[in-house]
Amino acid sequence: MPIKKILVANRGEIALRIMRSAREMGIYTVAVFSEADRSALHVQYADEAVCIGPAPSNQSYLLIENILAACKETGADAIHPGYGFLSENPVFSKAVVEAGLIFIGPTAEAMEIMGNKLSAKAAALSYNIPLVPGTDTAITDVGEAKIRAAEVGFPILIKAAAGGGGKGMRIVEREEDFEEQMQRAVSEAISAFGDGAVFIERYVTSPRHIEIQVLGDSHGNIVHLFERECSVQRRHQKVIEEAPSSVLNAEIRQRMGKCAVDAARSCNYTSAGTVEFILDENLNFYFLEMNTRLQVEHPVTEAITGLDLVKEQIRIANGEKLSFKQDDLKINGHAIELRVYAEDPTNDFLPDIGTLQRYKVPQGPGVRVDDGFAQGMDIPIYYDPMIAKLIVWGASRSEAIERMKRAIDEYQITGVRNTLNFGRFVMEHQAFTSGRFDTHFVSKYYDPEFSGEDLEEDAFIAAVLAVKLQEQSSSNAKIVNTTGNSSNWKRSRTEY
Repeated sequence: MPIKKILVANRGEIALRIMRSAREMGIYTVAVFSEADRSALHVQYADEAVCIGPAPSNQSYLLIENILAACKETGADAIHPGYGFLSENPVFSKAVVEAGLIFIGPTAEAMEIMGNKLSAKAAALSYNIPLVPGTDTAITDVGEAKIRAAEVGFPILIKAAAGGGGKGMRIVEREEDFEEQMQRAVSEAISAFGDGAVFIERYVTSPRHIEIQVLGDSHGNIVHLFERECSVQRRHQKVIEEAPSSVLNAEIRQRMGKCAVDAARSCNYTSAGTVEFILDENLNFYFLEMNTRLQVEHPVTEAITGLDLVKEQIRIANGEKLSFKQDDLKINGHAIELRVYAEDPTNDFLPDIGTLQRYKVPQGPGVRVDDGFAQGMDIPIYYDPMIAKLIVWGASRSEAIERMKRAIDEYQITGVRNTLNFGRFVMEHQAFTSGRFDTHFVSKYYDPEFSGEDLEEDAFIAAVLAVKLQEQSSSNAKIVNTTGNSSNWKRSRTEY
């Protein structure tokens, strides 16, 4: 039977994004929410909503039994996990299926294979997919690890076998630093994932982070939807993504796409997933991992392919075959995404909380904003600090960059520090515009003074208004932004 009612086991912008596609397909939606999200937009948008616990995620969004109880209460016949929370948890996937419900995502078996970096490497190796030189088994003994590191050659990268997101990851430049960094990596891996196993890889000194979107149905059809470049990062986590990459040529793109499809085939993958690669300065690529879920940056792939990935996920979960083949897919134009975080880029991107005193999103051709907030709402302390995703499309990369700059200038946010200024900095930097950058972009180039927010918001707005009033009598006076848009503060100060 086709899916008739989907419970979205998530919150914020991704919950809204899933619900909108479901509504276009004539499918009813159910929101779940914590006490902190009682007035959230995804709760208001859904056809039904169920409170599943207090604000902390381990008492609400991470409780499998509460989510399944909400399904039973509302009669939902399918669950979409979004990303984060339980989206890559095979225990959750199994529980959903055992409850007689449809899980809109890959099988638990695929999650288990790709959820551990060592089993994922073994699966990739079975299809001769290039791997970064390093260890193929987990290591917990420091002495043994030090010997293996010397064999691989410094600099090396220590990585947690059971997780991601930069946790349990250490770069070691010199042999004499190895033991201390190994102990730190193991400790962090235990804290984050309950598993201290790590592995060792040769560290690529000037890496680019390239990922390939894949779709697979239950009939054995798998395609790739080209690449996304995610090299602009902070703390090993992405901030800006674009599709396609500015550095790949047609031959490398084809080879990477084939490897991504093979990686998906190695675990009988169904639904949407992402195969991640590292690209060195000589354009050699190596398999990193596979994310068995929808990615935060999936809108840039949608922009260049014209596909709705959530609808494709739902169709696959319904048992349908993919309606297209690899040769049907073409790249159209260029797309860029900026993650608008409630973070302070001038203070090592530390999260910020507060009330969105002013919040107005940009509009116009080629501009898309996926968000879960409105003016006057609070940014809660309990969850990821992302306010929105700002996505632009252009016929060329240069047009997309100019459109992103325009959209950032129009985006108005006061009440919390945010990454809009940082996005402007990246769009204007020669390393980014030329396409010659890597994952060290922030440490190499970012100047926190670009954001120079040394005045309080109200004081700055008042100062700008005072200056403008003084100059109103002059017909030649320069008109500047007086909306309080923090993304324009540095430019306005320069002008005055």
